[in-house]
Amino acid sequence: MANITLVDDDENIVASVSLALESHGHKITAYHDGASGLEALETSPPDLAILDVKMPRMDGMEVLRRLRQTSQIPVIMLTSKDEEIDEILGFNLGADDYIHKPFSQRLLIERVKALLRRTGADGGEPEPNAENSNKAIKRGKLTMDPARHESTWDGRPVKLTVTEFLLLQALAQRPGFVKSRDNLMDAAYDDQVYVDDRTIDSHVKRMRKKFRVVDPEFDAIETLYGVGYRYRES
Repeated sequence: MANITLVDDDENIVASVSLALESHGHKITAYHDGASGLEALETSPPDLAILDVKMPRMDGMEVLRRLRQTSQIPVIMLTSKDEEIDEILGFNLGADDYIHKPFSQRLLIERVKALLRRTGADGGEPEPNAENSNKAIKRGKLTMDPARHESTWDGRPVKLTVTEFLLLQALAQRPGFVKSRDNLMDAAYDDQVYVDDRTIDSHVKRMRKKFRVVDPEFDAIETLYGVGYRYRES
């Protein structure tokens, strides 16, 4: 169904994850250190990447940071650490999801399935929710083409991850209307995936940074403290 690159130095994890995902029809290519994994991800981008945080020759956070300089492929991070700061850092760097070790194979399969469904990499169209559709959006300087997963600001491309694109799409569809963090979770995540408020905040912060690269005056995403976010059309 999908090409998945797994980067983890734990041979037992690689064997069990590969077996579980291959049993569901996915093709798995595995690497045991961050440097080799990054080279493969840049040379032959898969439909989805699964990265361990703690690895030799480059940890998963550094792999993700470098990958996001050139690619927006969906990324799931695996971590055995129980520190919240690692999860926040991962989302700030552009991770789409996080799974804590030890985890059940069923949980992993469901999270992979959900992320592939959001991107359309499962062989179908990207799954719309109640408010997301494939209709192009034009809001002031912003243009979004969900069918091609492309966004531009004043004619200049802005590369967004799957999660960032879905969040912005939910905001831009109804300019001026406030979206709570729960609303945005529903727009960007599968029902079986729960993330906390800070995850949404991290994605929004990263989106703003990307748009301010092309326009330092970008202020279209407005924060209403204690309430949520809204898109302000200029």
